[in-house]
Amino acid sequence: LLLAPMLTESSPLLVSEQQQKQQGQAPWLLHSEHKESSVTSALSWLWPWGTRDARTDDSIERALLAQGGVTVVGPSTEQGLESDIDSDAVLAEALDVEIDTQGNYIHTIAIRGGGGRGNTTAGGKERGPRRSLVLTHGYFAGVGFFFRNYRGLSQAEGWDVYAVDWLGMGRSSRPTYKGVRDSGSERRAEYAEEFFVESLEAWRQRMQIDKMVLCGHSFGGYMVGAYALKYPQHVEKLVLLSPIGVPEAPADLERRIWQGFEPVHRKQHAKEGEYRMASNTEAPVYDGKPSWQRLLLFRASLYMWDRNYSPQWVVRMCGPLGRRLVSWYIGRFSLLTDEQRRGMAAYAHQHAQLAESSAAALGDFLRPGGFARRPLVNRVPAVAMPTVFFYGSHDWVGQAGGEEIVRRIGGRVATRIYVVPNAT
Repeated sequence: LLLAPMLTESSPLLVSEQQQKQQGQAPWLLHSEHKESSVTSALSWLWPWGTRDARTDDSIERALLAQGGVTVVGPSTEQGLESDIDSDAVLAEALDVEIDTQGNYIHTIAIRGGGGRGNTTAGGKERGPRRSLVLTHGYFAGVGFFFRNYRGLSQAEGWDVYAVDWLGMGRSSRPTYKGVRDSGSERRAEYAEEFFVESLEAWRQRMQIDKMVLCGHSFGGYMVGAYALKYPQHVEKLVLLSPIGVPEAPADLERRIWQGFEPVHRKQHAKEGEYRMASNTEAPVYDGKPSWQRLLLFRASLYMWDRNYSPQWVVRMCGPLGRRLVSWYIGRFSLLTDEQRRGMAAYAHQHAQLAESSAAALGDFLRPGGFARRPLVNRVPAVAMPTVFFYGSHDWVGQAGGEEIVRRIGGRVATRIYVVPNAT
């Protein structure tokens, strides 16, 4: 498994920016077909649980949303079954919003008019001016990961709620992601950001949303921060949930990584049932000399990271064991019921089986260790809209970067940091 990507000279998902220009391609515009290396194709033949089309069975997503009290209605809802919908259910549309002329689309969950039977989703009338909340998921996730949030959010008066799968992730279309690894670290990150930011802007235009409260979790937090910097006129407020890529990398990051030292973040505690302002975040501590096994794993992981091989690729190459790997990952959500964890695992595993696309961008905008090549701490202080950070009290994402952004903004716009107790 670890040797497979090393058998090819470079990742099949990477081409030079010059090659793209010669082929007449826009810098971020992509192709709908997916290509894999001969090695990957051979392994996919040996493990027949490989990639599938993006427009796949939606029953797993619907079942997961149903656990949060959300019923999806729309074109794929069977006629004559409206009377069978729970009167207390939150009604949502599942939309595939086309964003270009090449057939690419953004999968969207839309809850409009409060999510009740009399709302616009269910065919009701508009109830005056409404504001838009747009949710974006983290890495190895999708719109289904917000399944426990939709009901509460839908009860906010005067709001339409949208959740989107990033282009190339979740149930959105899967164009080939062609990075520019040979163009230097800065340009490599710029290209990845452009891919996600421009596709989100195309979605906004098609949805005819003038201004939105933009909320992003983890990887999504990083990308909506980049979006807000480029298109501030369309962002009413920025909400960042445990965003990655915020702080500067330690000066000796390369030494720590190549020697296999692993950061251990101290946990931030808050009293039960209380939100508190974050303050005085302690620096990470590092453990001692690694074993040769861990060092070997680190080196192999770095090689794969730099060549844009994603965790989803690993899941596919694990064949039938990939489901167990995903279930182990989802097991960290300890506050969920067993049924909810099974639903999330099935949902995440289904997405991992789809064609490789923008999941391969992880190494383009993040350095090994999870630090951004273009840290938000050096850019987000220029935002022109109110900005709010949320972190969990047991979060692996340290909040020091968020605190530094708040300090640099210095009251120019409204900012605040919340720590949610007993949250990861």
